[in-house]
Amino acid sequence: MASIQEAVPEKGLAKGTNWWGAFVIGLAGTILVTGIAPFVVQGTGALGIILMGVMTIAGCFLCFCLAELATMWPDRTGGIPSFATESFRPLVGNTAARHIGGTSGWAYWLGWFPVAPINVILTASYLAVLFKFSPGHLIDPVGTTWGTPIGITIVLVCFALLILIFIPAYLGIRLGAAFATVLGVLSMLPITVMIFLPFFKPSSIHWSNVAGFHAPPHIVVTLTFVCAWFFPILWNVIAMEAAACYVGECRGGARDAKIALTAEGLFGVFIYIMTPLMFVAVLGLALTTADPLTLYVTYTRHIFGTGSWVEWFVGIPLIAALALSVLNAIMGVGRSLYQAAEDGLLPRWFEHKNRHGVPDYAMAFNVVCSMILVLLGSPLRIYIISNGGYLLSCSLAFLGYFVYRQLRPDTPRPFRLPTVAKWFALGVFIVWTFIYFFGGWNSPKIVVGPTQGPGLYLLGLAIVWTFIYFFGGWNSPKVILANPNQGPGLYLLGLLIVALYAPLYWWRKWQDNRLAARGRLPEAVPAAASAGLGSGASAPDGQSAAGLPAGDDGVVGPVGGSEASPGDPPAAR
Repeated sequence: MASIQEAVPEKGLAKGTNWWGAFVIGLAGTILVTGIAPFVVQGTGALGIILMGVMTIAGCFLCFCLAELATMWPDRTGGIPSFATESFRPLVGNTAARHIGGTSGWAYWLGWFPVAPINVILTASYLAVLFKFSPGHLIDPVGTTWGTPIGITIVLVCFALLILIFIPAYLGIRLGAAFATVLGVLSMLPITVMIFLPFFKPSSIHWSNVAGFHAPPHIVVTLTFVCAWFFPILWNVIAMEAAACYVGECRGGARDAKIALTAEGLFGVFIYIMTPLMFVAVLGLALTTADPLTLYVTYTRHIFGTGSWVEWFVGIPLIAALALSVLNAIMGVGRSLYQAAEDGLLPRWFEHKNRHGVPDYAMAFNVVCSMILVLLGSPLRIYIISNGGYLLSCSLAFLGYFVYRQLRPDTPRPFRLPTVAKWFALGVFIVWTFIYFFGGWNSPKIVVGPTQGPGLYLLGLAIVWTFIYFFGGWNSPKVILANPNQGPGLYLLGLLIVALYAPLYWWRKWQDNRLAARGRLPEAVPAAASAGLGSGASAPDGQSAAGLPAGDDGVVGPVGGSEASPGDPPAAR
């Protein structure tokens, strides 16, 4: 029987990779350990091992939940937000579900694309250290309120890196996966090896530094302290979900989705727990910096002693790791924007594909936006803007998983978690929403603050979610930038960018209405594409993953997606 791709060939992206391609590009999420581990262990000591470990396990569980969803809708690309529409449809109907998916996609874009400017700034700085060139004359194009001075040479190197890394992304998923494989080996192999290096010199390991998982001497550990640190940790340690962005381009469909996400989650647990563990065991209280290059060099010198080669031994893997994360930031959320546009939620411009079968316009949009954020000069300021979207999208993924398992328990699934998993998913959603509000609110202090009233625990889930979204990061600039006088402007800018989803959708609606009036609306556009924002119309739940209404030529399979084409690998259960 015909698949959706055969019935509507212009829908979807080319099937140009397999589980390995999704896995290695998704390593960009795991590689973020290079940034968060030094930051956390400096601020929380051995306690940071527990804090990172707990949330990393939750992130691994997120990968398992996404694996189940991905095997049901293997043709949807873009990761977390691409599944939101389908998973919420049984609860809220088609129109509301589509807008939940669109909002999730826009928030996910805000969460991931800033990884590119953050990492090219770090990469350019490390190249200046390794090759000993001047950062150039300092400029401050956005002012000291929004940014920090940055060298003009660093800016030019950043722009050049973004363009160079865009090239393999533009030339197709196959080349992108090959490029990611090279970067992944150059980065993850040395970073993984560095975890084991101290065992070859046992005298460098001091387990007493880890015993009791104590915080630094001047720190008083409270619920406020823990939640405040969970807030920035969650921007990093759950990022191995990035592999889900590419399962829609895997030739093996459900089988590849399950393997890629399971492998990514398990490897992420190992890296995110063992890295801070070994940092503390080797360095102890010598954690005097949060800069990844400086800390990794210090760590390596404690094992091998000093030597000029150490900077290169550490610097090259770090640069490769950062470059891989930039590649994913360009490619991954480019697919999220593409999927939202294909669903009729964002302007048709994002739906454009080049001859290599990839969303070139959406990826180019990411590059241009990244260049603009480079001008802020400060990775931490960029992070504050980004965090307004990422945790929102990831938390919605857990709620969506619970909704679909609860309301559609008998729908066939090529990969199925135990039934109890839906309750774990709901629990993580509640905890994460609380962290997003309570942790974000108190993160400027990271110390004991005014006691929050118990009324927060009694609020309904919807009220809590709305409340935390607007207040969770209000004061986070003060903590992240270590400046008590820093205002909430960066956080508000992040919220403003998320809110731009509405005018973008209205723009798409206007485009579709104009084309319909001329009789030029493509048949492949979802039937609900021209529905008004907030309309109460709903479609049957049997709508295909590609957004085709019942009655189209595409054959809908038993799990809501297309039937497997002849020759596809059997679905694993």
